[in-house]
Amino acid sequence: MIKTLFLGGGAMASALIGGILRDPNQNNALFVVDPDSSRCAALTNAFPGIRCFPKVSSELMANVDLLIFAVKPQQMYVVTQQVQPYITQIPVALSIAAGVRTDTITRWLHGFPRLVRAMPNTPSLVGAGISAVYATADVDDTARQMVNNLLAHVGDIIWLDKEAKIDAMTAISGSGPAYVFYFLESLQDAAVTLGMSAEQARFIALSLVNGSLKLAQFDNRAFTQLRADITSKGGTTEHALNVFDAAGVKKVIGEAITAALARAVELGNVMDASHPPRHE
Repeated sequence: MIKTLFLGGGAMASALIGGILRDPNQNNALFVVDPDSSRCAALTNAFPGIRCFPKVSSELMANVDLLIFAVKPQQMYVVTQQVQPYITQIPVALSIAAGVRTDTITRWLHGFPRLVRAMPNTPSLVGAGISAVYATADVDDTARQMVNNLLAHVGDIIWLDKEAKIDAMTAISGSGPAYVFYFLESLQDAAVTLGMSAEQARFIALSLVNGSLKLAQFDNRAFTQLRADITSKGGTTEHALNVFDAAGVKKVIGEAITAALARAVELGNVMDASHPPRHE
């Protein structure tokens, strides 16, 4: 049995716990630390069998196999200081706190080296996410597999060879659901403008995107070719795409993702500088 301890019981922790418990073959004993008593109560009601505690203790930290930092970035420093006295023997710690780099966490933990950093996205809440994952050199294959097995409960996983790529994945897949929702919103608005009800327009937008995704997953040709297949010369699709091209939509999407990347890097720098190293 793998003793898995979540520090924080928010939405992403709940998604991971729910995903684990849906697997009849899972082998985790699940514990949560969260000072919010109402959140603890909600977790234990939603997921019978897990145990939730208001604070860290030496007894709770004993024999933990996988420690998961599932708090907001602004809370990470305080939480690392709470667990630092007990963390030495833990095989691996996983952080899903956005923007906080492994070397920053290692510094806050006074040199603890066995860290994995993951960036899951919000579709993980329904088991359809993608997690970008980076492990430090001190994380062995057994620990990597333990993390992989856990994150696989909420969607797909891509392991990265450089931590800097986490920022790129934050800009693409982390923020990406918002881009898709923005497109869905635009489709819905256009359909309403053309006379559909709001309910009809929402249904059309969702059905359109869902069907297109299924087609792209079934047919693994390049997206460019799939688009060309339905773009008849002089037809309606070509006229619509000409408007997109004239407006520079593809260029704007690239610029938007570049802006998101720059902000991800900036936030990482802010977190790294927020608490200087101790001099003991």
